[in-house]
Amino acid sequence: MNPNKEIIILAQRVRALAQNGLTYSLSEYDTERYEELTTISDKLIALSTGVEENIIRECYTPMKEYVTPKVDIRAVVFNEKKEILLVKEKHDGCWSLPGGWADVGYTPKEVAVKEVKEETGLDVEAMKLLAVMDTKCHPHPPIPFYVYKFFILCKITGGTFTSAFDILDKGFFAKDQLPELSLERVLPEQIQRFFQQQEEVYLD
Repeated sequence: MNPNKEIIILAQRVRALAQNGLTYSLSEYDTERYEELTTISDKLIALSTGVEENIIRECYTPMKEYVTPKVDIRAVVFNEKKEILLVKEKHDGCWSLPGGWADVGYTPKEVAVKEVKEETGLDVEAMKLLAVMDTKCHPHPPIPFYVYKFFILCKITGGTFTSAFDILDKGFFAKDQLPELSLERVLPEQIQRFFQQQEEVYLD
């Protein structure tokens, strides 16, 4: 990879982490540090591209960029008993496929693998894109964002269950024994579709 391009990708990742930090920061001290990271990111991109730093900064000014859908990536993981992996979300106490918003600097496959590891402790390999769905076309509860959902079939390669700060529980479930689902994240009919699709993919 071109060195400048690699620096730009890393700088974009730093800015994304800093922006997320600013969104959720509860401390003035932390806010100052996240703001400093955004400045460092802008400087790195400016040095790598030759574009003035103030122009780089303006590219990220709120409400001046073209608004696009958010991307939610969910990992579809089955065990040897053909049960599906679900996690219990701290946010609403309901269950979902492991996953979350796409991260800057990661491919969809990498996001799926990372989210499974962070939320469950299991190591997986991304195998196949099962579906891309527009939430507008499915009966998800209304949320403020327009969202595309990527569902990626993953194969377990190792690891053991561990705890995560935003996950209350995790486990494998048969298709006729699903717990209460977090409908903002996944629907029962989507889960049933994946049970049907997993028969078509070699998982050994």
